[in-house]
Amino acid sequence: MKADASQPSVDAGGVAFVTTHWSVVLTAQGQSPAAAEAALEKLCRTYWRPIYGFVRYEGYSPAEAEDITQGFFALLLERKDFQSVRQEKGRLRSFLLASLKHFMANERRNAMTLKRGGGRTLIPLEALHAKDSVEFERNDTLSADRLYDRRWAVTVLDRVFTRLREESAGAENASLVDRLSKLLSGEPDQPSQAEIGREFGMTENALKQAFYRLRQRYRQLLREEVAHTVATPAEIEDELRDLIAALRS
Repeated sequence: MKADASQPSVDAGGVAFVTTHWSVVLTAQGQSPAAAEAALEKLCRTYWRPIYGFVRYEGYSPAEAEDITQGFFALLLERKDFQSVRQEKGRLRSFLLASLKHFMANERRNAMTLKRGGGRTLIPLEALHAKDSVEFERNDTLSADRLYDRRWAVTVLDRVFTRLREESAGAENASLVDRLSKLLSGEPDQPSQAEIGREFGMTENALKQAFYRLRQRYRQLLREEVAHTVATPAEIEDELRDLIAALRS
């Protein structure tokens, strides 16, 4: 399988399943370790927040959690042995959590702080500090694993809405897309469709059509984002169901 995310392979629910970042890692052979490492690093940069959140929930301070997060991803990438990844198969979400638990157990026994990779900073954690104490405080109603899954689901949705807004950047209807995206995301205190229609001078029917098109594109992008974290098209629906369940927990 070529490491070209533009090459479709199998159609999955109306969306072509392509050679995704995770499938590149899973199918890495001796001739393509560089492509696998690049794909894994991209995924780590995208999905570091659930990892950091899990570590924080386990009782580590922000500084300790940053070291553990950076050390975990550095070790994952420095290992350059994707045999264990291929054996894991399936979903990136499950693989990373299982690997993190193993890593943390080893580090507890080692009792040494985890700055690996020669000080290499893989993940831009600086943006955490403003809201760290609120976002990652312990929630006694959910387990660390459930909170990890919820944070993963939120990260996927954030990626989707970022892509929606990037697609409309500079377009004539960019403000409308931004407003409808917030409505679609379920953010609180948003105006109704009727109010948005009046704001943009649109008829009810025209606004409904615009919202319908945006919702269709949202669903397509959501499937694409999930596809990047599973090994086969058959796993997309199951992962979507799990993410929805995590958000509702």
